[in-house]
Amino acid sequence: MLRYRRHKAPDMRNLTGMLQSTTADHLVPILDLIRFGTANTRPELARVTGLGRTVVTQRVTSLIDSGLVTEGLPGESTGGRPSRSLVFNAPLGALLVAELGATAINAAITNLNGDIIERRDASIDIAAGPDVVLGIVERIFDSLVEAHPQPAVWGIGVGLPGPVEFSIGSPTSPPIMPGWDRYPVRVRLSSRFHAPTWIDNDVNMLAIGEVRRGIAAGVDDAIFVKIGTGIGSGLISSGRLHRGAQGAAGDIGHVRILEATTQVCRCGKVGCLEALAGGHAIALQGAEAARDGSSPFLAQRLASDQAITAHDVANGAAHGDLVANEILSQAGRLIGQMIAALVNFYNPSLVIIGGGVANAGDMFLASIRQSVYERSLPLATRDLLISRSELGDLAGIYGAAALVADEILSPQLLPHWIERGSTAGLPELPLLAGR
Repeated sequence: MLRYRRHKAPDMRNLTGMLQSTTADHLVPILDLIRFGTANTRPELARVTGLGRTVVTQRVTSLIDSGLVTEGLPGESTGGRPSRSLVFNAPLGALLVAELGATAINAAITNLNGDIIERRDASIDIAAGPDVVLGIVERIFDSLVEAHPQPAVWGIGVGLPGPVEFSIGSPTSPPIMPGWDRYPVRVRLSSRFHAPTWIDNDVNMLAIGEVRRGIAAGVDDAIFVKIGTGIGSGLISSGRLHRGAQGAAGDIGHVRILEATTQVCRCGKVGCLEALAGGHAIALQGAEAARDGSSPFLAQRLASDQAITAHDVANGAAHGDLVANEILSQAGRLIGQMIAALVNFYNPSLVIIGGGVANAGDMFLASIRQSVYERSLPLATRDLLISRSELGDLAGIYGAAALVADEILSPQLLPHWIERGSTAGLPELPLLAGR
């Protein structure tokens, strides 16, 4: 969960107790102010938190001793002794992160701030099962660690394209992931790399990435909608990720959108949004148009012995193919209807469209916007912005790194490892906080 996006001074009624001791969990608000650039000197920290300078100095000293914070050069003097800048020591540890889609892996090694040290990707078939797919993930992680053996790996974050029970790190009945149900992904990776591991739905990580580094930075209420082979959404409420009771919030791809259809979804139900407007559905409709000749562009593509993909449909639309345009427009209208329901219910100020199909052209995005504005209440859309993600493939990497760093540096977990100086070699760490 995203934490300390708003940095408030502590309750003064509890200040006496806080003055008497500096426990590890008391260090987190100070660390986060430094980590996120809200306050970077001791006087600034005292002003923002309302704590006395003695307490601030004590806690900063503890953070410096732990290695999490370093001191920079003195700043300009304002008449007294110049204050030294305080910097979060992001290079102290490394994180291994990956976003898994239906057909591709996007992986990286980052520092504790989520800055990418090296990034790699690979093609996969998520339906090949966890042993095959996680074997590829492990080989990529191995190669990244081999290329960058220092610093040690402090944590791992992986996003999966299906419902994930966050507290145990396992997918649960994922529609497009046969063989993955209840598979102990977290246990496997944490044991393999001897580091604490967090597993989440891929769209949640995309949403976190947009909050940290994308167009949702500073936005309290936003929705990230991923349109790829499947469709899902990540919900940001009051600056925090909303997972729901079991981690299933935002799974809009399997909401029934049309009654008068017999189109069966891969989840086994009929009329799901994903089955009618996801990348797989767009590819199927494009293939049909290619076979019956109604789309000259796609028919030519099929004649060259190429399987029709959603990307081909998007290319056809860009080249003026009328049927390809209609396929995308219809998909956009259906997705827009679902987003409109979310907008009316949830009232975000920003909707971010991402995923492989999101770049299908301006007409596709225009169809989504038109449906949203036609079917939403005027008050809910008065200041609503609907925009493509500007981070692209990087959103999931940034989000996974932010998730892991936030957990490692949380008040619940920091006290369990700060004295030993690192989370490397502590695969059991998430269990200590029940997540």
